[in-house]
Amino acid sequence: MTAKEASQPKKVFQVQKVMLRVCYALIPLVVASIYLFGWRSLGLIGVVFLFGIATEAAFTLRQGKPITSAVFVTCLIFSLSLPPTIPFWMAVVGIVVGVAIGKMAFGGFGQNVFNPAMVGRCFIYITFPVQMTNRWVEPMWGDAAGFAGWSALPDAVTQATPMMALRRGATLPWLDLFFGNTSGSLGETSALLILLGGVFLFYKKAASWRLALSCLLGGVILSTLLHGAGVEVVPSPLTTLLSGSFLFGSIFVVTEPVSGAKTVLGQWIYGFMIGGLTVVLRGFSNFSEGIMFSVLLMNAFVPIMDQAVRQIQARKEVAQ
Repeated sequence: MTAKEASQPKKVFQVQKVMLRVCYALIPLVVASIYLFGWRSLGLIGVVFLFGIATEAAFTLRQGKPITSAVFVTCLIFSLSLPPTIPFWMAVVGIVVGVAIGKMAFGGFGQNVFNPAMVGRCFIYITFPVQMTNRWVEPMWGDAAGFAGWSALPDAVTQATPMMALRRGATLPWLDLFFGNTSGSLGETSALLILLGGVFLFYKKAASWRLALSCLLGGVILSTLLHGAGVEVVPSPLTTLLSGSFLFGSIFVVTEPVSGAKTVLGQWIYGFMIGGLTVVLRGFSNFSEGIMFSVLLMNAFVPIMDQAVRQIQARKEVAQ
């Protein structure tokens, strides 16, 4: 290091335009979470941001490295995947684990094997199962709705989400699922806003459309086959697409560039497998949702998958 470089102040924060675009795409879902569940959702997001950034700073600043914009995306996706009623301190535990163990333990930005937001969510999902799976609230809808209050009233508490209701044989109006008038996690109820965010992401080239499309195809094709074959635990393709976290995960989680597949063929296989696994876990496991586990499982296979694709391509080039 030269004397000139040593005299220059170290950069504390590194702006990554691609990551900021992902944040922009998630802003409508943040606003919707306030409308549906009250200002508490914004408070929860704020607390997650505070501790998520502080956790990354504890690792990077002491090493002379900057905090990256990627931590914003991790915090937002993690927050929006949480139930509206979760205690703040549990969310803090999740984001600290997600950033520290899911990202910084591997060396920081660009080196994490697993999706950090899903690592944090998986930790608290297993550690606090009741708070993560059994305490939901009906959304506030009409007039000012959640903009007029801190949180939903106690009598709005329910144990049912769309996926849980479907498992019990209930039918749900697809318009409610499309617009977001259902119980669920903060940012996963409105299919319309998720799709609009996805259009923005792909238009700005801030995410791989192959990863999202392949995941959607995997889920829709397998649900079509199983539902058409009369498997009662698997809902129709449209319901699979619109309910729960499937659409949110396909567009904002599966497309995470670091932990996802890098080769073109690998991306198609990776996304398709996640979509199919999600349908299987939803229908045949004890979990009403499955995309979190599907993503983490397939994250582990990304290196060998990409390596196999490159070897196949290299052999084809030699043969030609």
